[in-house]
Amino acid sequence: MASNSFGKFLKLTTYGESHGVSIGGILDGVPPGTHLDLEKIQIELDRRKPGQSSIVTQRKESDIVHFKSGIFEGVTTGLPIGFEIQNTDNKSKDYGHIKDVYRPNHADYTYDQKYGQRDYRGGGRSSARETASWVVAGAVAKQLLKDVKFTAYTHSVGSLQLSDEDSIDFDVIETNPVRCPNHEMATQMEAYIKKIRKEGDTIGGIVKCQISNVPKNLGDPIFEKLHANLGKAMMTINAVKGFDYGSGFDGISMKGSEHNDLFNTDGTTKTNHSGGIQGGISNGMDINFRVAFKPVATLMQKQQTINKNAEEVEMHGKGRHDPCVVPRAIPVVEAMAALVLADAFLLNKSIN
Repeated sequence: MASNSFGKFLKLTTYGESHGVSIGGILDGVPPGTHLDLEKIQIELDRRKPGQSSIVTQRKESDIVHFKSGIFEGVTTGLPIGFEIQNTDNKSKDYGHIKDVYRPNHADYTYDQKYGQRDYRGGGRSSARETASWVVAGAVAKQLLKDVKFTAYTHSVGSLQLSDEDSIDFDVIETNPVRCPNHEMATQMEAYIKKIRKEGDTIGGIVKCQISNVPKNLGDPIFEKLHANLGKAMMTINAVKGFDYGSGFDGISMKGSEHNDLFNTDGTTKTNHSGGIQGGISNGMDINFRVAFKPVATLMQKQQTINKNAEEVEMHGKGRHDPCVVPRAIPVVEAMAALVLADAFLLNKSIN
């Protein structure tokens, strides 16, 4: 299997499976002399780990990251940063019933067709557990960017969605299990997710992300546009079905005279329909984007499917799964955005 690396100047290569001994990676390209706050990196992992509330999978993983190389006395050496996260609560027996069965909307069938085999234990390499390694690397990338602020939050769960009239308070995000910046909507979303879980079903939603204090000049035409690389990063995340930035799809109903971002004399713009990116290059305004997540594919209900012998069979989901992936995806969205910006930042630094 190829394609296990992400980035150019800041390159992350990951390894491991959901139910293997461990997962981890190597982050190459971090400049020497960078002071890293390892506690902050662990905090980011804690935001993503399973079992943190009643509305997520109850798999119990401590997700403690162990750094193996590239850091000495809290300072990077310039050598590759190797890290590992142990798998300690992998119950592989929960997946014995799908050894020869393809789960609908999973990677089971396509992996088997492409590689001639698959790790059916929790999805193996296709599992969202892989994203824990991305969060570690993204937490390092955030510290490279220093003053840049990444704030992702739950904008919608199913049909429950924040409106333009709803108050938004970023300080509220980490005070509720849904990670919604509005107390009232967070309560409704939590109750809805619990109802969906009780029914043995799942639901999707939208994550919004705002990146503030963005340096100008990140991104390069033609094939390294900043928004294109952000789009690729977001579409890499498990269960993502859509990405837009700035005005996004809402811009199609606007006239050009409404949509153009007119300049202030200091180079900022009066509006930000461009989402902080013009011509593929950051202009210093906030970068805003949305990421759409589908409902989790594993249901605690009976479903019709096929097995390896192309026979129709009935299967019932087992194991521990998120009824809605959105709350735990928040730190993953921030991490992948940070990797993209840090990569572009290091490219600029090498040129200049």
